[in-house]
Amino acid sequence: MIKTIRNAWKVPELRNKMLYTVLMIVVFRIGSCIPVPFLDTTALSKMMGANGVDTGVGAFFKFSDAISGGSFQKATIFAMGVNPYITSSIVMQLITVAIPALERLSKEGEEGRKKVSALTRYVTIVLGIIQGFGLYWMLKDEVVTIKGGPIGIFVAVVIIATFTAGTALMMWFGEQINKKGVGNGISILLFAGIVSRMPKLVQDLVRITKDAIENPESAGVGFVLAPIFIVLFVAIVWGVVFMNDAERKIPVQYAKRVVGRKMYGGQSTHIPIKVGLTGVMPIIFAGTILQIPGLIKNWFFPDLKEGFWASFFNFFSQQSWWYMLMYFVLILAFAFFYMSIQYNPIEMSNNLRQSNGTIPGLRPGKPTSDFLSKILSKITLTGALFLSVLALLPMILPKINDKFIMFQVQGTSVIILVGVALETVKQLESQMMMKHYKGFLD
Repeated sequence: MIKTIRNAWKVPELRNKMLYTVLMIVVFRIGSCIPVPFLDTTALSKMMGANGVDTGVGAFFKFSDAISGGSFQKATIFAMGVNPYITSSIVMQLITVAIPALERLSKEGEEGRKKVSALTRYVTIVLGIIQGFGLYWMLKDEVVTIKGGPIGIFVAVVIIATFTAGTALMMWFGEQINKKGVGNGISILLFAGIVSRMPKLVQDLVRITKDAIENPESAGVGFVLAPIFIVLFVAIVWGVVFMNDAERKIPVQYAKRVVGRKMYGGQSTHIPIKVGLTGVMPIIFAGTILQIPGLIKNWFFPDLKEGFWASFFNFFSQQSWWYMLMYFVLILAFAFFYMSIQYNPIEMSNNLRQSNGTIPGLRPGKPTSDFLSKILSKITLTGALFLSVLALLPMILPKINDKFIMFQVQGTSVIILVGVALETVKQLESQMMMKHYKGFLD
């Protein structure tokens, strides 16, 4: 990776793209320090600490803060991050498959893709306004402050508009990185936000280790917390890299055919199917669904303490084993759902038949589609189980010991970090190969 970046820096055009990307990241981080008017940062920090991880609201706060690089806790203009854009992209993916007109539009080449991208932007703004209103409604009683008068419509409009504008600006940053930078813009902004939290994590580890040395009698697991964290972090990164590169290669043999006086086909190739084909989408889907009951409770029943509905909402506490079980099941379900959208075994089988290709040992048609369906199911299950471990590990470790609360670094964050780093390096390599710079890639 370091070698690829160093070699890309030697190419003037790629160097300009890298500098432009860095400039966009710097502007993004500056914006992460500009507060939203009428919001009390101190009150928001206390509110996040009070919620902890015991409700869907606490989970929502921590997820939003992790994805936005700490902007949520600081109540800055980028507090919502790119969550509305991610949701919009997922929604557009789903409805493109469901609505034939959009599916045809997405297959019309560059112009069709531009129209779909424009629709995605519009949906992002709408979702940004909705999420901004939800945040305002959730924070208005404890965090929104105005001197000299009551909270009015003007204050609400300013807060919601600022949240939405921040999301739109981040979306524009991502598009500019795609056009003038190294590409993969939105993911790079997520990467920058997550990395910005690493110094604080290291600082907390140093503090806990220092406390363990000064108070050895009450240190407990504090002595070994930092080594365990480092080992686990390295193991998770290795696992994510391994799963990201792992793939199942299905062999395909193409029959020979004569066209005029020339013979075509006859070669052997394979269909690569990545084990981590779903990415972090199942975790995001599952987390979003499980956060809804906690948000409803906080909005409509904030004082509910006893009774059936109180017990019902307690099922959706991250401290509950039922929550973990539902999280696990939903990750598996969404992984298979997302796989079914990305791959259609029947369509793959028909495409092979039309191109005179066959999988050795299988007849074209239903036997081939059944085989592909079986392979896809096994691969999806393997990837989903790995995602489940990453998602549940930060919830299980604190139950073993309270000091392991430090391990609540979302597995989603690690997947994003590793995935973006690998994808960016691949893009740099491909751009260097297009320019025919020999010796850069061994």
